[in-house]
Amino acid sequence: MLSILQILLMILGVVKFIMIVHIIMSWLINFQVLNMRQPLVYQIWEGLSRLLEPIYRPIRSVLPAMSGIDLAPLIAFIGIYAIEIVIQNNIHHFL
Repeated sequence: MLSILQILLMILGVVKFIMIVHIIMSWLINFQVLNMRQPLVYQIWEGLSRLLEPIYRPIRSVLPAMSGIDLAPLIAFIGIYAIEIVIQNNIHHFL
């Protein structure tokens, strides 16, 4: 059971890393440091967006419209962090 929890924590860590890359890339695109017309930038952006959209979509459906501000990544990041805390604090129950 410990191995399953460690694998779950690793997956959550990878998801957090992908979310951080997506957030930083969105800032770079908005500040025009990265150009979406470059094929590599576009492919990376589309790939990250497709990976994270199943996580963001349910959160966006609950949140009210914020006129250009997307809080779904922040809520998802906090949720993943909370799940990690719960798993780490209760891991001794599974030993």
